[in-house]
Amino acid sequence: MAEFRSEYLPGAGFDPIDLLSALSLATEHIGLIATASTTYSYPWDMARRFSTLDFLSRGRAGWNIVTTVEGAVAGNFGDVPHPPRSDRYERADEYVEVVLSLWDAWADDAAPMSKLSGRWGDRNRIRPPRHHGTHFDVDSYLPFPRSPQGHPFLTQAGSSPAGVALAAKYADAVFTPQRDLASAISFRWSVRDQAAAGGRHRQEVLLWPGLSFLLGSTEAEAAALKQELEDASSPEFRWRNFANFAGFDSSVIDPDVPLPAELLESAPRSSFAASLFRMAENREASFRDVAQQFSTLPGGLDFTGTPEGMADLMTQWFRAGAADGFTIMPNMLPSQLDLFVDHVVPILQKRGVARTEYSGRTLREHVGLPHPGGRA
Repeated sequence: MAEFRSEYLPGAGFDPIDLLSALSLATEHIGLIATASTTYSYPWDMARRFSTLDFLSRGRAGWNIVTTVEGAVAGNFGDVPHPPRSDRYERADEYVEVVLSLWDAWADDAAPMSKLSGRWGDRNRIRPPRHHGTHFDVDSYLPFPRSPQGHPFLTQAGSSPAGVALAAKYADAVFTPQRDLASAISFRWSVRDQAAAGGRHRQEVLLWPGLSFLLGSTEAEAAALKQELEDASSPEFRWRNFANFAGFDSSVIDPDVPLPAELLESAPRSSFAASLFRMAENREASFRDVAQQFSTLPGGLDFTGTPEGMADLMTQWFRAGAADGFTIMPNMLPSQLDLFVDHVVPILQKRGVARTEYSGRTLREHVGLPHPGGRA
């Protein structure tokens, strides 16, 4: 945990699956996707928790698959050193394979639940994983049938070669920071090409670039709001948060001088932090001054302007084949989300880019993906 954040941010790091379980009872259509790491957890438990959420939400659960980048987390899970990137992704690949085997152990028709015969499940239609691999040993199956979606929706957020390979193999949708149209188109083709090479259907891997935003009724109003946020930010939090995102130890950084070359060379590099490293390599500016440039999604798309302008941007990216949807990230809540819903969405609907009603019930149906066939 980045302990410095407790001074500046509200403590709201509750368990995401538990929170979404509560939200499932208060919502009807919205998808419920929680992030869970494969580095410091185990497949059987995670498979049961996400499948339970899928039952509670009647088919709206999703798992955002990540590996833990921050090495300090290791101290919360025993005395084992934080694994290097290659080991984390190797573990993640086996982890997801085991989870899918658990979700798919029951055939779709393996639970007759017959009061007349007194037979709840058909053991002949259940295939326990019996997995004995490099990182995990899992003998039995989950104590309940496949969930409403077949199995929960899968997303992945890595843009490194290892992250793209994992996404191409398993993800239904990919979260990605893309700053310009050409890069986004290229990335989308790259992920789908790898998916197709692995035997998947290209159109069944969706790309959802991140889009942070500030909206105003005029360009001037939006710009003034952004400046107001900039003026209200804490310079101390800003440079420490920048260091944390980039994988630096803020306790050994003097923010008023350029970052030493040896720190740049030794820091763990993630694809998410690539743009931060390019900023930090500025040998003329102090680390504090460089961090002042960091205010939105690293390497991602940031928009400040009117609802019409934002709708134009989203329409352009969608029609150019750069995005199948967007991960919208309002820079202020709840006011900016309200503006998006009330003013941007109607424009997108009028243009035929956004739906006007739900055509199904599950998250997979919402995004146009088929029910996955079971392995049993």
